[in-house]
Amino acid sequence: MENLENLNTYKASRIIKRSENTLYNALRSIYEDSIFVGEIAQLWPELPLLANLRCGLWYSMKFHSTCYFKSTDGHTNNWSFNTSRLNLHVALLAGQKGGCMIVDSTRKGKRFPDSMSKTIPIWTCVLNRAIRNYRTRFGLNGSAEKNESNDCAECGNTINEDSYNWDCSLHLPLWVSNTERVLIEERLDGWTKDLEVSGADIASIALSLKKPLRPLWISQKTVIWLNEVPDCDSWDFTPIILVSTSSPSSNLQQRTTSEFSWRYIAGAGDDEESWARGLSPSLFWKHAYDLINSGPDTCNKTVADIVEKDRVYRAQRGENAPQISIKPSKSSSNSGHLPAQEQLGLEPLHMNIDEKIYDKNSISWLGETNLAVGTTQLAKDASGVDCVLSCDLETNSFSFKESGAHLNLSIVSSKFDRSSLLRNLPSAVNFAKNNLRKGKKLLVCCNSGEDISICVCLAILMSLFDDKGNFDEGRFFNETRINKLELRRRLVFICQFAVNARPSRGNVKQVFSYLCGGNVAITS
Repeated sequence: MENLENLNTYKASRIIKRSENTLYNALRSIYEDSIFVGEIAQLWPELPLLANLRCGLWYSMKFHSTCYFKSTDGHTNNWSFNTSRLNLHVALLAGQKGGCMIVDSTRKGKRFPDSMSKTIPIWTCVLNRAIRNYRTRFGLNGSAEKNESNDCAECGNTINEDSYNWDCSLHLPLWVSNTERVLIEERLDGWTKDLEVSGADIASIALSLKKPLRPLWISQKTVIWLNEVPDCDSWDFTPIILVSTSSPSSNLQQRTTSEFSWRYIAGAGDDEESWARGLSPSLFWKHAYDLINSGPDTCNKTVADIVEKDRVYRAQRGENAPQISIKPSKSSSNSGHLPAQEQLGLEPLHMNIDEKIYDKNSISWLGETNLAVGTTQLAKDASGVDCVLSCDLETNSFSFKESGAHLNLSIVSSKFDRSSLLRNLPSAVNFAKNNLRKGKKLLVCCNSGEDISICVCLAILMSLFDDKGNFDEGRFFNETRINKLELRRRLVFICQFAVNARPSRGNVKQVFSYLCGGNVAITS
């Protein structure tokens, strides 16, 4: 370790922090915080437990589903309601179950991440306003009441009155300032209009929710009297219970057990690439007992063995299981970390999620378009598929009787190559056109099924389908000036079926550039 006496205070503190952010400290902190999550989940066992990707996935052995609310959408002066991350399946699930719980964490020493303090409250408020507008416009309070309203004017008046009483106020936690509240409220009407013109299925949510959405906040400092826990049905709203796992006292706390001394890290599950060394949430929970009891000295070795065994297991079954070289951190030379260039495998993000609610182990068909999206792992055994467009770095083999039924394009994320997707989209769209015009069913896949494949499907839908979702070989596209609103509408359409979609901004921008650059001169 460098001589701290020769460094300024900032650099010295960074070196000390890196030395304390060990793999064992992170895993032990996650395990301790998961106990709190389990206790809260038991208070309302009827409510489904959701993980806010990606950090939240680490904090429970089992989730019913996942969601994706970004803290950046709640940062001060950067508030946003993002139509590419509508999370409408969360609202539908809350309507079906009477509410839900969302798990997340934060490293910044705060009780709650901005995703919970502002992003989700903005989301619930905008959805409530869109639902109120829909109910008022159509006089609906459910399918049965719709029929009755045709015969009973008094019933229709009751429905409209109920719509006006629908709570559309902005519910923020007490620690958000009044100044910030006012600035957010000024933007709510605009965000509501954005949602209403995005093509989102507001009707299904309006019929599913009997009460307006409202966030509630629970952290490790929250006082709950167990004999006074309210029943969810007793509330006049549909609760979205936000569970922050972090202990907010400080980022690093020394803790001692009968066996080991270790330091607590708030929000340890965040930014897993920087510390997890190939370990995934699912692998962690499969081996949690061994990892926690391995102790600080042997934890790295135990993780390496677990990750490598899992990589070999998947490779033997023909799954994508690449090796990567993990270099030690700057402060790890004497801290028991793995040697430089040790080979470890990357585990795809899989969790034990209730298949009835959220089946990540299946492909998603995009309405009646004959177009599906999913992971490469599932593509080989997918039923009802006539051709496959694979967007992985590694070449994958598929057994189709007809030649030309498979195309492999090596596309990487915009983080590594800002134009990789853009260069490959002409070939992807051309392949899709040649197969869809024959009535074939096309599966677009990538390693995660959440980003690159979603963006390729977006380009195909924009290039080859009209605004009603009908395949027209590009006629609508050639006659229409593409704008960002139409792009968002098509992306919302995809997300209605592929609820795990998480397209990155950089990749979506490449799709837009491709569509606006005249690169859709598809060969016949």
